[in-house]
Amino acid sequence: MKEISWFRKFLLMVLFLVTQLGTVLAQQSMDAVLPPDPSVKVGKLANGLTYYIRSNKMPENKVELRLVINAGSINEDDDQLGLAHMAEHMAFNGTKNFKKNEIVSFLQDIGVGFGNDLNAYTSFDETVYMLPIPTDKPGNLEKGFQVLEDWAHQVTYLDEDIETERAIILEERRLGKGAQDRMMRQIYPALFAGSKYAVRLPIGSEQVIKSFKPDAIRRFYKDWYRPNLMAVLVVGDVEPAMAEQLIRKHFEGLKNPPNERKRETVKIPGYLKKEAIVVTDKEATGYSITLNYPISSAEEDKTVGGYRRNLVRQLFSSMLNQRLQELAQQANPPFVGAGAGYGAFVRGHENFRAVAVVGTGDIKKGLEALTTELERVNKFGFTTSELDRAKKTMLSSMERSYNNRDKTESQVWVDEYVRNFLTGETIPGIEKEFALVKELLPGISLEELNATVKNALAKDNQLVYVTGPEPDANTSLPAPADLLAIVSSAASKNITAYEDKAVASSLLAATPKAGKVVKKELDKTMGTTKLTLSNGVMVTLKPTSFKNDQILLGATRNGGRNYYGAADKYNAQFAVQVVSSMGVGEFSPTDLKKALAGKTVNLAPSIGEVTDGFNGSSGNKDIETLLQLVHLQVTQPRKDTALFRSFIQRSVAQYAALSANPQAAFLDTLNQVLYNNNPQAPVVFPKVENFKQINLDRTMEIYKERIGDATGMQFVLVGSFKEEEIIPLLETYLGSLPVSGQKFEKKDNKVRPISGNKQLMVMKGKEQKSLILNFYTGELKYSQDMELKAQAIAEILNIRVIEELREKIQGIYGGGFFVEVAKFPYPNYSFVLQLPCGPEKVDTLIKAVNAEIDWITKKGPDSSYLNKVKKQWIEQYKTNQKENGTWLRELMSQASEGQDPSFFLQYEEKVNKLTVKDIQEAAKLLLNRKNVFSAILMPEKITEAKKPF
Repeated sequence: MKEISWFRKFLLMVLFLVTQLGTVLAQQSMDAVLPPDPSVKVGKLANGLTYYIRSNKMPENKVELRLVINAGSINEDDDQLGLAHMAEHMAFNGTKNFKKNEIVSFLQDIGVGFGNDLNAYTSFDETVYMLPIPTDKPGNLEKGFQVLEDWAHQVTYLDEDIETERAIILEERRLGKGAQDRMMRQIYPALFAGSKYAVRLPIGSEQVIKSFKPDAIRRFYKDWYRPNLMAVLVVGDVEPAMAEQLIRKHFEGLKNPPNERKRETVKIPGYLKKEAIVVTDKEATGYSITLNYPISSAEEDKTVGGYRRNLVRQLFSSMLNQRLQELAQQANPPFVGAGAGYGAFVRGHENFRAVAVVGTGDIKKGLEALTTELERVNKFGFTTSELDRAKKTMLSSMERSYNNRDKTESQVWVDEYVRNFLTGETIPGIEKEFALVKELLPGISLEELNATVKNALAKDNQLVYVTGPEPDANTSLPAPADLLAIVSSAASKNITAYEDKAVASSLLAATPKAGKVVKKELDKTMGTTKLTLSNGVMVTLKPTSFKNDQILLGATRNGGRNYYGAADKYNAQFAVQVVSSMGVGEFSPTDLKKALAGKTVNLAPSIGEVTDGFNGSSGNKDIETLLQLVHLQVTQPRKDTALFRSFIQRSVAQYAALSANPQAAFLDTLNQVLYNNNPQAPVVFPKVENFKQINLDRTMEIYKERIGDATGMQFVLVGSFKEEEIIPLLETYLGSLPVSGQKFEKKDNKVRPISGNKQLMVMKGKEQKSLILNFYTGELKYSQDMELKAQAIAEILNIRVIEELREKIQGIYGGGFFVEVAKFPYPNYSFVLQLPCGPEKVDTLIKAVNAEIDWITKKGPDSSYLNKVKKQWIEQYKTNQKENGTWLRELMSQASEGQDPSFFLQYEEKVNKLTVKDIQEAAKLLLNRKNVFSAILMPEKITEAKKPF
């Protein structure tokens, strides 16, 4: 045997050491803690309050403030059920420096809308207050911090404020009542394994809300609103040094209470046995199956290894959900839809769970399909091609976030920091995350991922529960024992491995013959270029720098469903959904998703009432793919009889029992009366018989007439592209679209709401819940000026609805006016009033609304109300002007309706010119009450009020 030289031995030893050292280094790197993004300053005051500060100029002149309390309903005592949530409400009802409702009024004065911008929420484990502050006016930020400080320790809790808020809390609770609430309350004890979570729902106890002594809520505030359980977050257009100075000024003086209560973590024990529950309700609209695996503790893991583990779980969930989606889209689908994944349950807990919605379909079939697919993954794992696609998709998403890193909105960052404070989610920053994903993804093997699957599905003692409608006399539902038998039998089934069908790598079999740009016009006012292609298709281009990696596409032309009569109503209504369910070209929907793996692109055709078109988007790298999809949607809609039947089957199962829902039945009846039973009236909720009227061949014909002919189509592209690079692609994929030369128009099908003053009352529903819907309609010559005034009327009335109907009468939690002023298919307007309430308050609220309409028409609004609306609109406009979506919508409106560009560009000026007299005169015209349709939903049995009519 030949002797190995000393030198070769030395080289082999060095190689061995290097290899081992690399392994050790890799292990150490997995244990490395991910530090916070250096762009955010995380600090802690001496009293224990944590703070986060980040300077970010998206949008400019705006700062996102948050006050986060690490306490929620789980911390309530038995006499406080619902008071964590009520404490959040009380923060808006009076503090040391702001009397009742002054906070809301002040914020409205500086352009912050109540509910839209200013808001808060309470959950099991936390309470979060959200406060966006415009900083263009000196003093706004200082006052915003004063609001935050007052919420933190200076809410007044006056007896009279507590008493008036009780009714509003009860109205919010009323909104959540119904079949789903009733069913889930029977499941919570098992779902939460008998832990405290089952009896600490944030909405609380109705009896406690009605009867608690004021000191109970004051005690909750004193115990849990303390600095060592708080975080203050400041993200936006602000100097970090100033932000920190304001934090110290307003929060260093806060003190923790003596003998403070321990903030304990409530643990959910593991399920001790397999259990199945079937709960039904006569107002439920479909069956849902949930398979819940045992819940385990989720420990904070801020290491590279923890981050990698989350990537593996995301890949697992992504691939599994793709398989379940395939099952839903196949012929004779076992469920309407399904989803599964491994993730957070409640704070500090995680588990694997799977859900299938079968509508009115077969529960056993749905559960068998769900458990069979889980067992297939458990036995055989995923395939290499599935993993490759999932990795591509994940990397593409992360890359796009990285590309837009300096154009990311402050709200995105602040929400991430809230999660960091509450759950320990890592915040290494997008630069670091993108680098980690690029480094870690290639090393995630199929074997490792399949081992994760086996670990997730290995746990026994699952909880399976079914919720849905009460069966009729001729139908029997599976018993709990039947459900458990299905779950248990999955492992013994003869299951074959998943076969991943290969798909074409190119969307188009051949590149289309390109057209040419025959005309080019520059619009310096809008900063756009308008192209006319050789086939007559027009394209408006608006390059922007609002995002580094975002391109939006829209298209519109005259046409729409109004081209068809009553016989074709549902063929036209569902043409896009039917074709989308079958795919395009050689691709089924499943195959198309595979082909697009790793690409950031989406596209949807649309057939509206009087227009046809597209909406879509892509990243910079995928604009050609987006345009190829447009070409496919126009030229190659795919016909697949089996997938058509699948669409009909899913739709029937989804909608068959919808009328059991009291509000759905009410809206359906309302729609028939509102349009005088016109067979061409808009569809609110489709019925089973509607789907049975759909003819595949006729639907395909309509789709091709509306989408397959590009005559007169006007495309708009907005975003991060270069004109010289995109024009050749437009010539190839849009310039080659087929055109007939037919003239299309916006047709009026003469459908009109009923005239005069009419009333409707529907009595349906177990709960003491009512809903008032008033329609104030009329025909009027369209103008953008009148549309602006109508919107101002609605906004002013909505402020009054909050002040009068909510705060003074305590008759509602939320509601208000919505307005539409339309140019097509005929010039008209409609104000819709929506007020969910208790039956005992219906008469009072109707009278109050009429008084508000009298106020704005006879007296005219106070200037303070109009100024609040103006300020909020202008603040929104400043932000919206720097968003691609805003420009796309405006350019589409100009293309479709001929809207005046100056109205958009001079919006601030138009808003500031509005006067109280303008609003009053417009209100007199629009709210003359000549055509008012008032519809009211009342419960089946009224226990608290007389009928309103």
